Amino acid sequence: MDAFVVALTSVIQDSGFVAFTWGNAVMMLVGCILLYLAIVKGFEPLLLSPIAFGCILANVPRTGFETDPGVMQLILGGIKYEVFPPLIFMGVGAMTDFGPLIANPKTLLLGAAAQIGVFVALLGAMLLGFNVKEASAIGIIGGADGPTSIYLASKMAPHLLGAIAVAAYSYMSLVPLIQPPVMKLFTTKEERKIRMAQLRTVTHFEKVVFPIVCTIFISLLLPSVCSLIGMLMLGNLFTESGCMDRLSDTAQNALMNSVTIMLATGTGLTMKAESFLTVQTIEIICLGLVAFIGGTAGGVLFGKLMSKLDGGKTNPLIGSAGVSAVPMAARVSQVVGQQADPGNFLLMHAMGPNVAGVIGTAVAAGTMLAMVGGK
Repeated sequence: MDAFVVALTSVIQDSGFVAFTWGNAVMMLVGCILLYLAIVKGFEPLLLSPIAFGCILANVPRTGFETDPGVMQLILGGIKYEVFPPLIFMGVGAMTDFGPLIANPKTLLLGAAAQIGVFVALLGAMLLGFNVKEASAIGIIGGADGPTSIYLASKMAPHLLGAIAVAAYSYMSLVPLIQPPVMKLFTTKEERKIRMAQLRTVTHFEKVVFPIVCTIFISLLLPSVCSLIGMLMLGNLFTESGCMDRLSDTAQNALMNSVTIMLATGTGLTMKAESFLTVQTIEIICLGLVAFIGGTAGGVLFGKLMSKLDGGKTNPLIGSAGVSAVPMAARVSQVVGQQADPGNFLLMHAMGPNVAGVIGTAVAAGTMLAMVGGK
């Protein structure tokens, strides 16, 4: 009997219940709420679900995830050493068609204009007392690009990684709710009715040359984002070459799904109570919203300017797609345009600034790394 009591006492003393705090309970509740939003409400379920479950796992005391060798330490290492974001970019590249951007190169400017939200949030973060590296990592939320946000945060503010990643992916999932009011605020009904001319046909040669030229030019300009841009364009080359179908299929499906699980779960594992339950987290989430609204407004306003300059040939709504939430932002442009004119089809036109936004966010991240420096 004494042996049983000793064994039971030992189990209780070594259990997580002894070290369990109210903070752990709150974070587990946050994880459950995120799971509800992902599974029941359909908010980015492929991303928010593993993030939420990782959050729950991170707040179980005495697991030894960060100290004991194992799969969890391997996953955390993949984030710490920036392994997963470039691999995600390879999958994104394999699934991306740069044809609309090549056919209408001026939409690259709309993708660049939408990055204004990044710098609005950066300035806001500095005004709230964040240092320049933290502010830079927070600002990139405005690009609505989860992998780039994680990549930059892991280099410049790893202690804020969980809050930044949750904010970035949350706002990506809320694109259909956040963008339409901003788009309608800055455009008239007549502007939303503008019908754009059909895009020209892009040749196979152009589609193959584009990723090669982009990689060389951007990598030489901003070496710090060579891994992101290089993998994005490599994935695109797999698809556009026409002779690497197996590699393209792997990048789009098996590899993309596997890395998404590990990246999202690892992000959740950084959401520990002691680092997440702070005033800074609330500030980051608010700044992320400001950044996202600023990026949408910047793209739309530049679209209005472009429309004025080209004699009304550009529908300003496609400027909102300059944030890099592919292809959700482009679909929102299509939906808002059809609310004004049911026969208006803007999707392919909006894909130009949308894919330009992916490049633009990576360039913005590289610019910050070049100016401020990593950890």
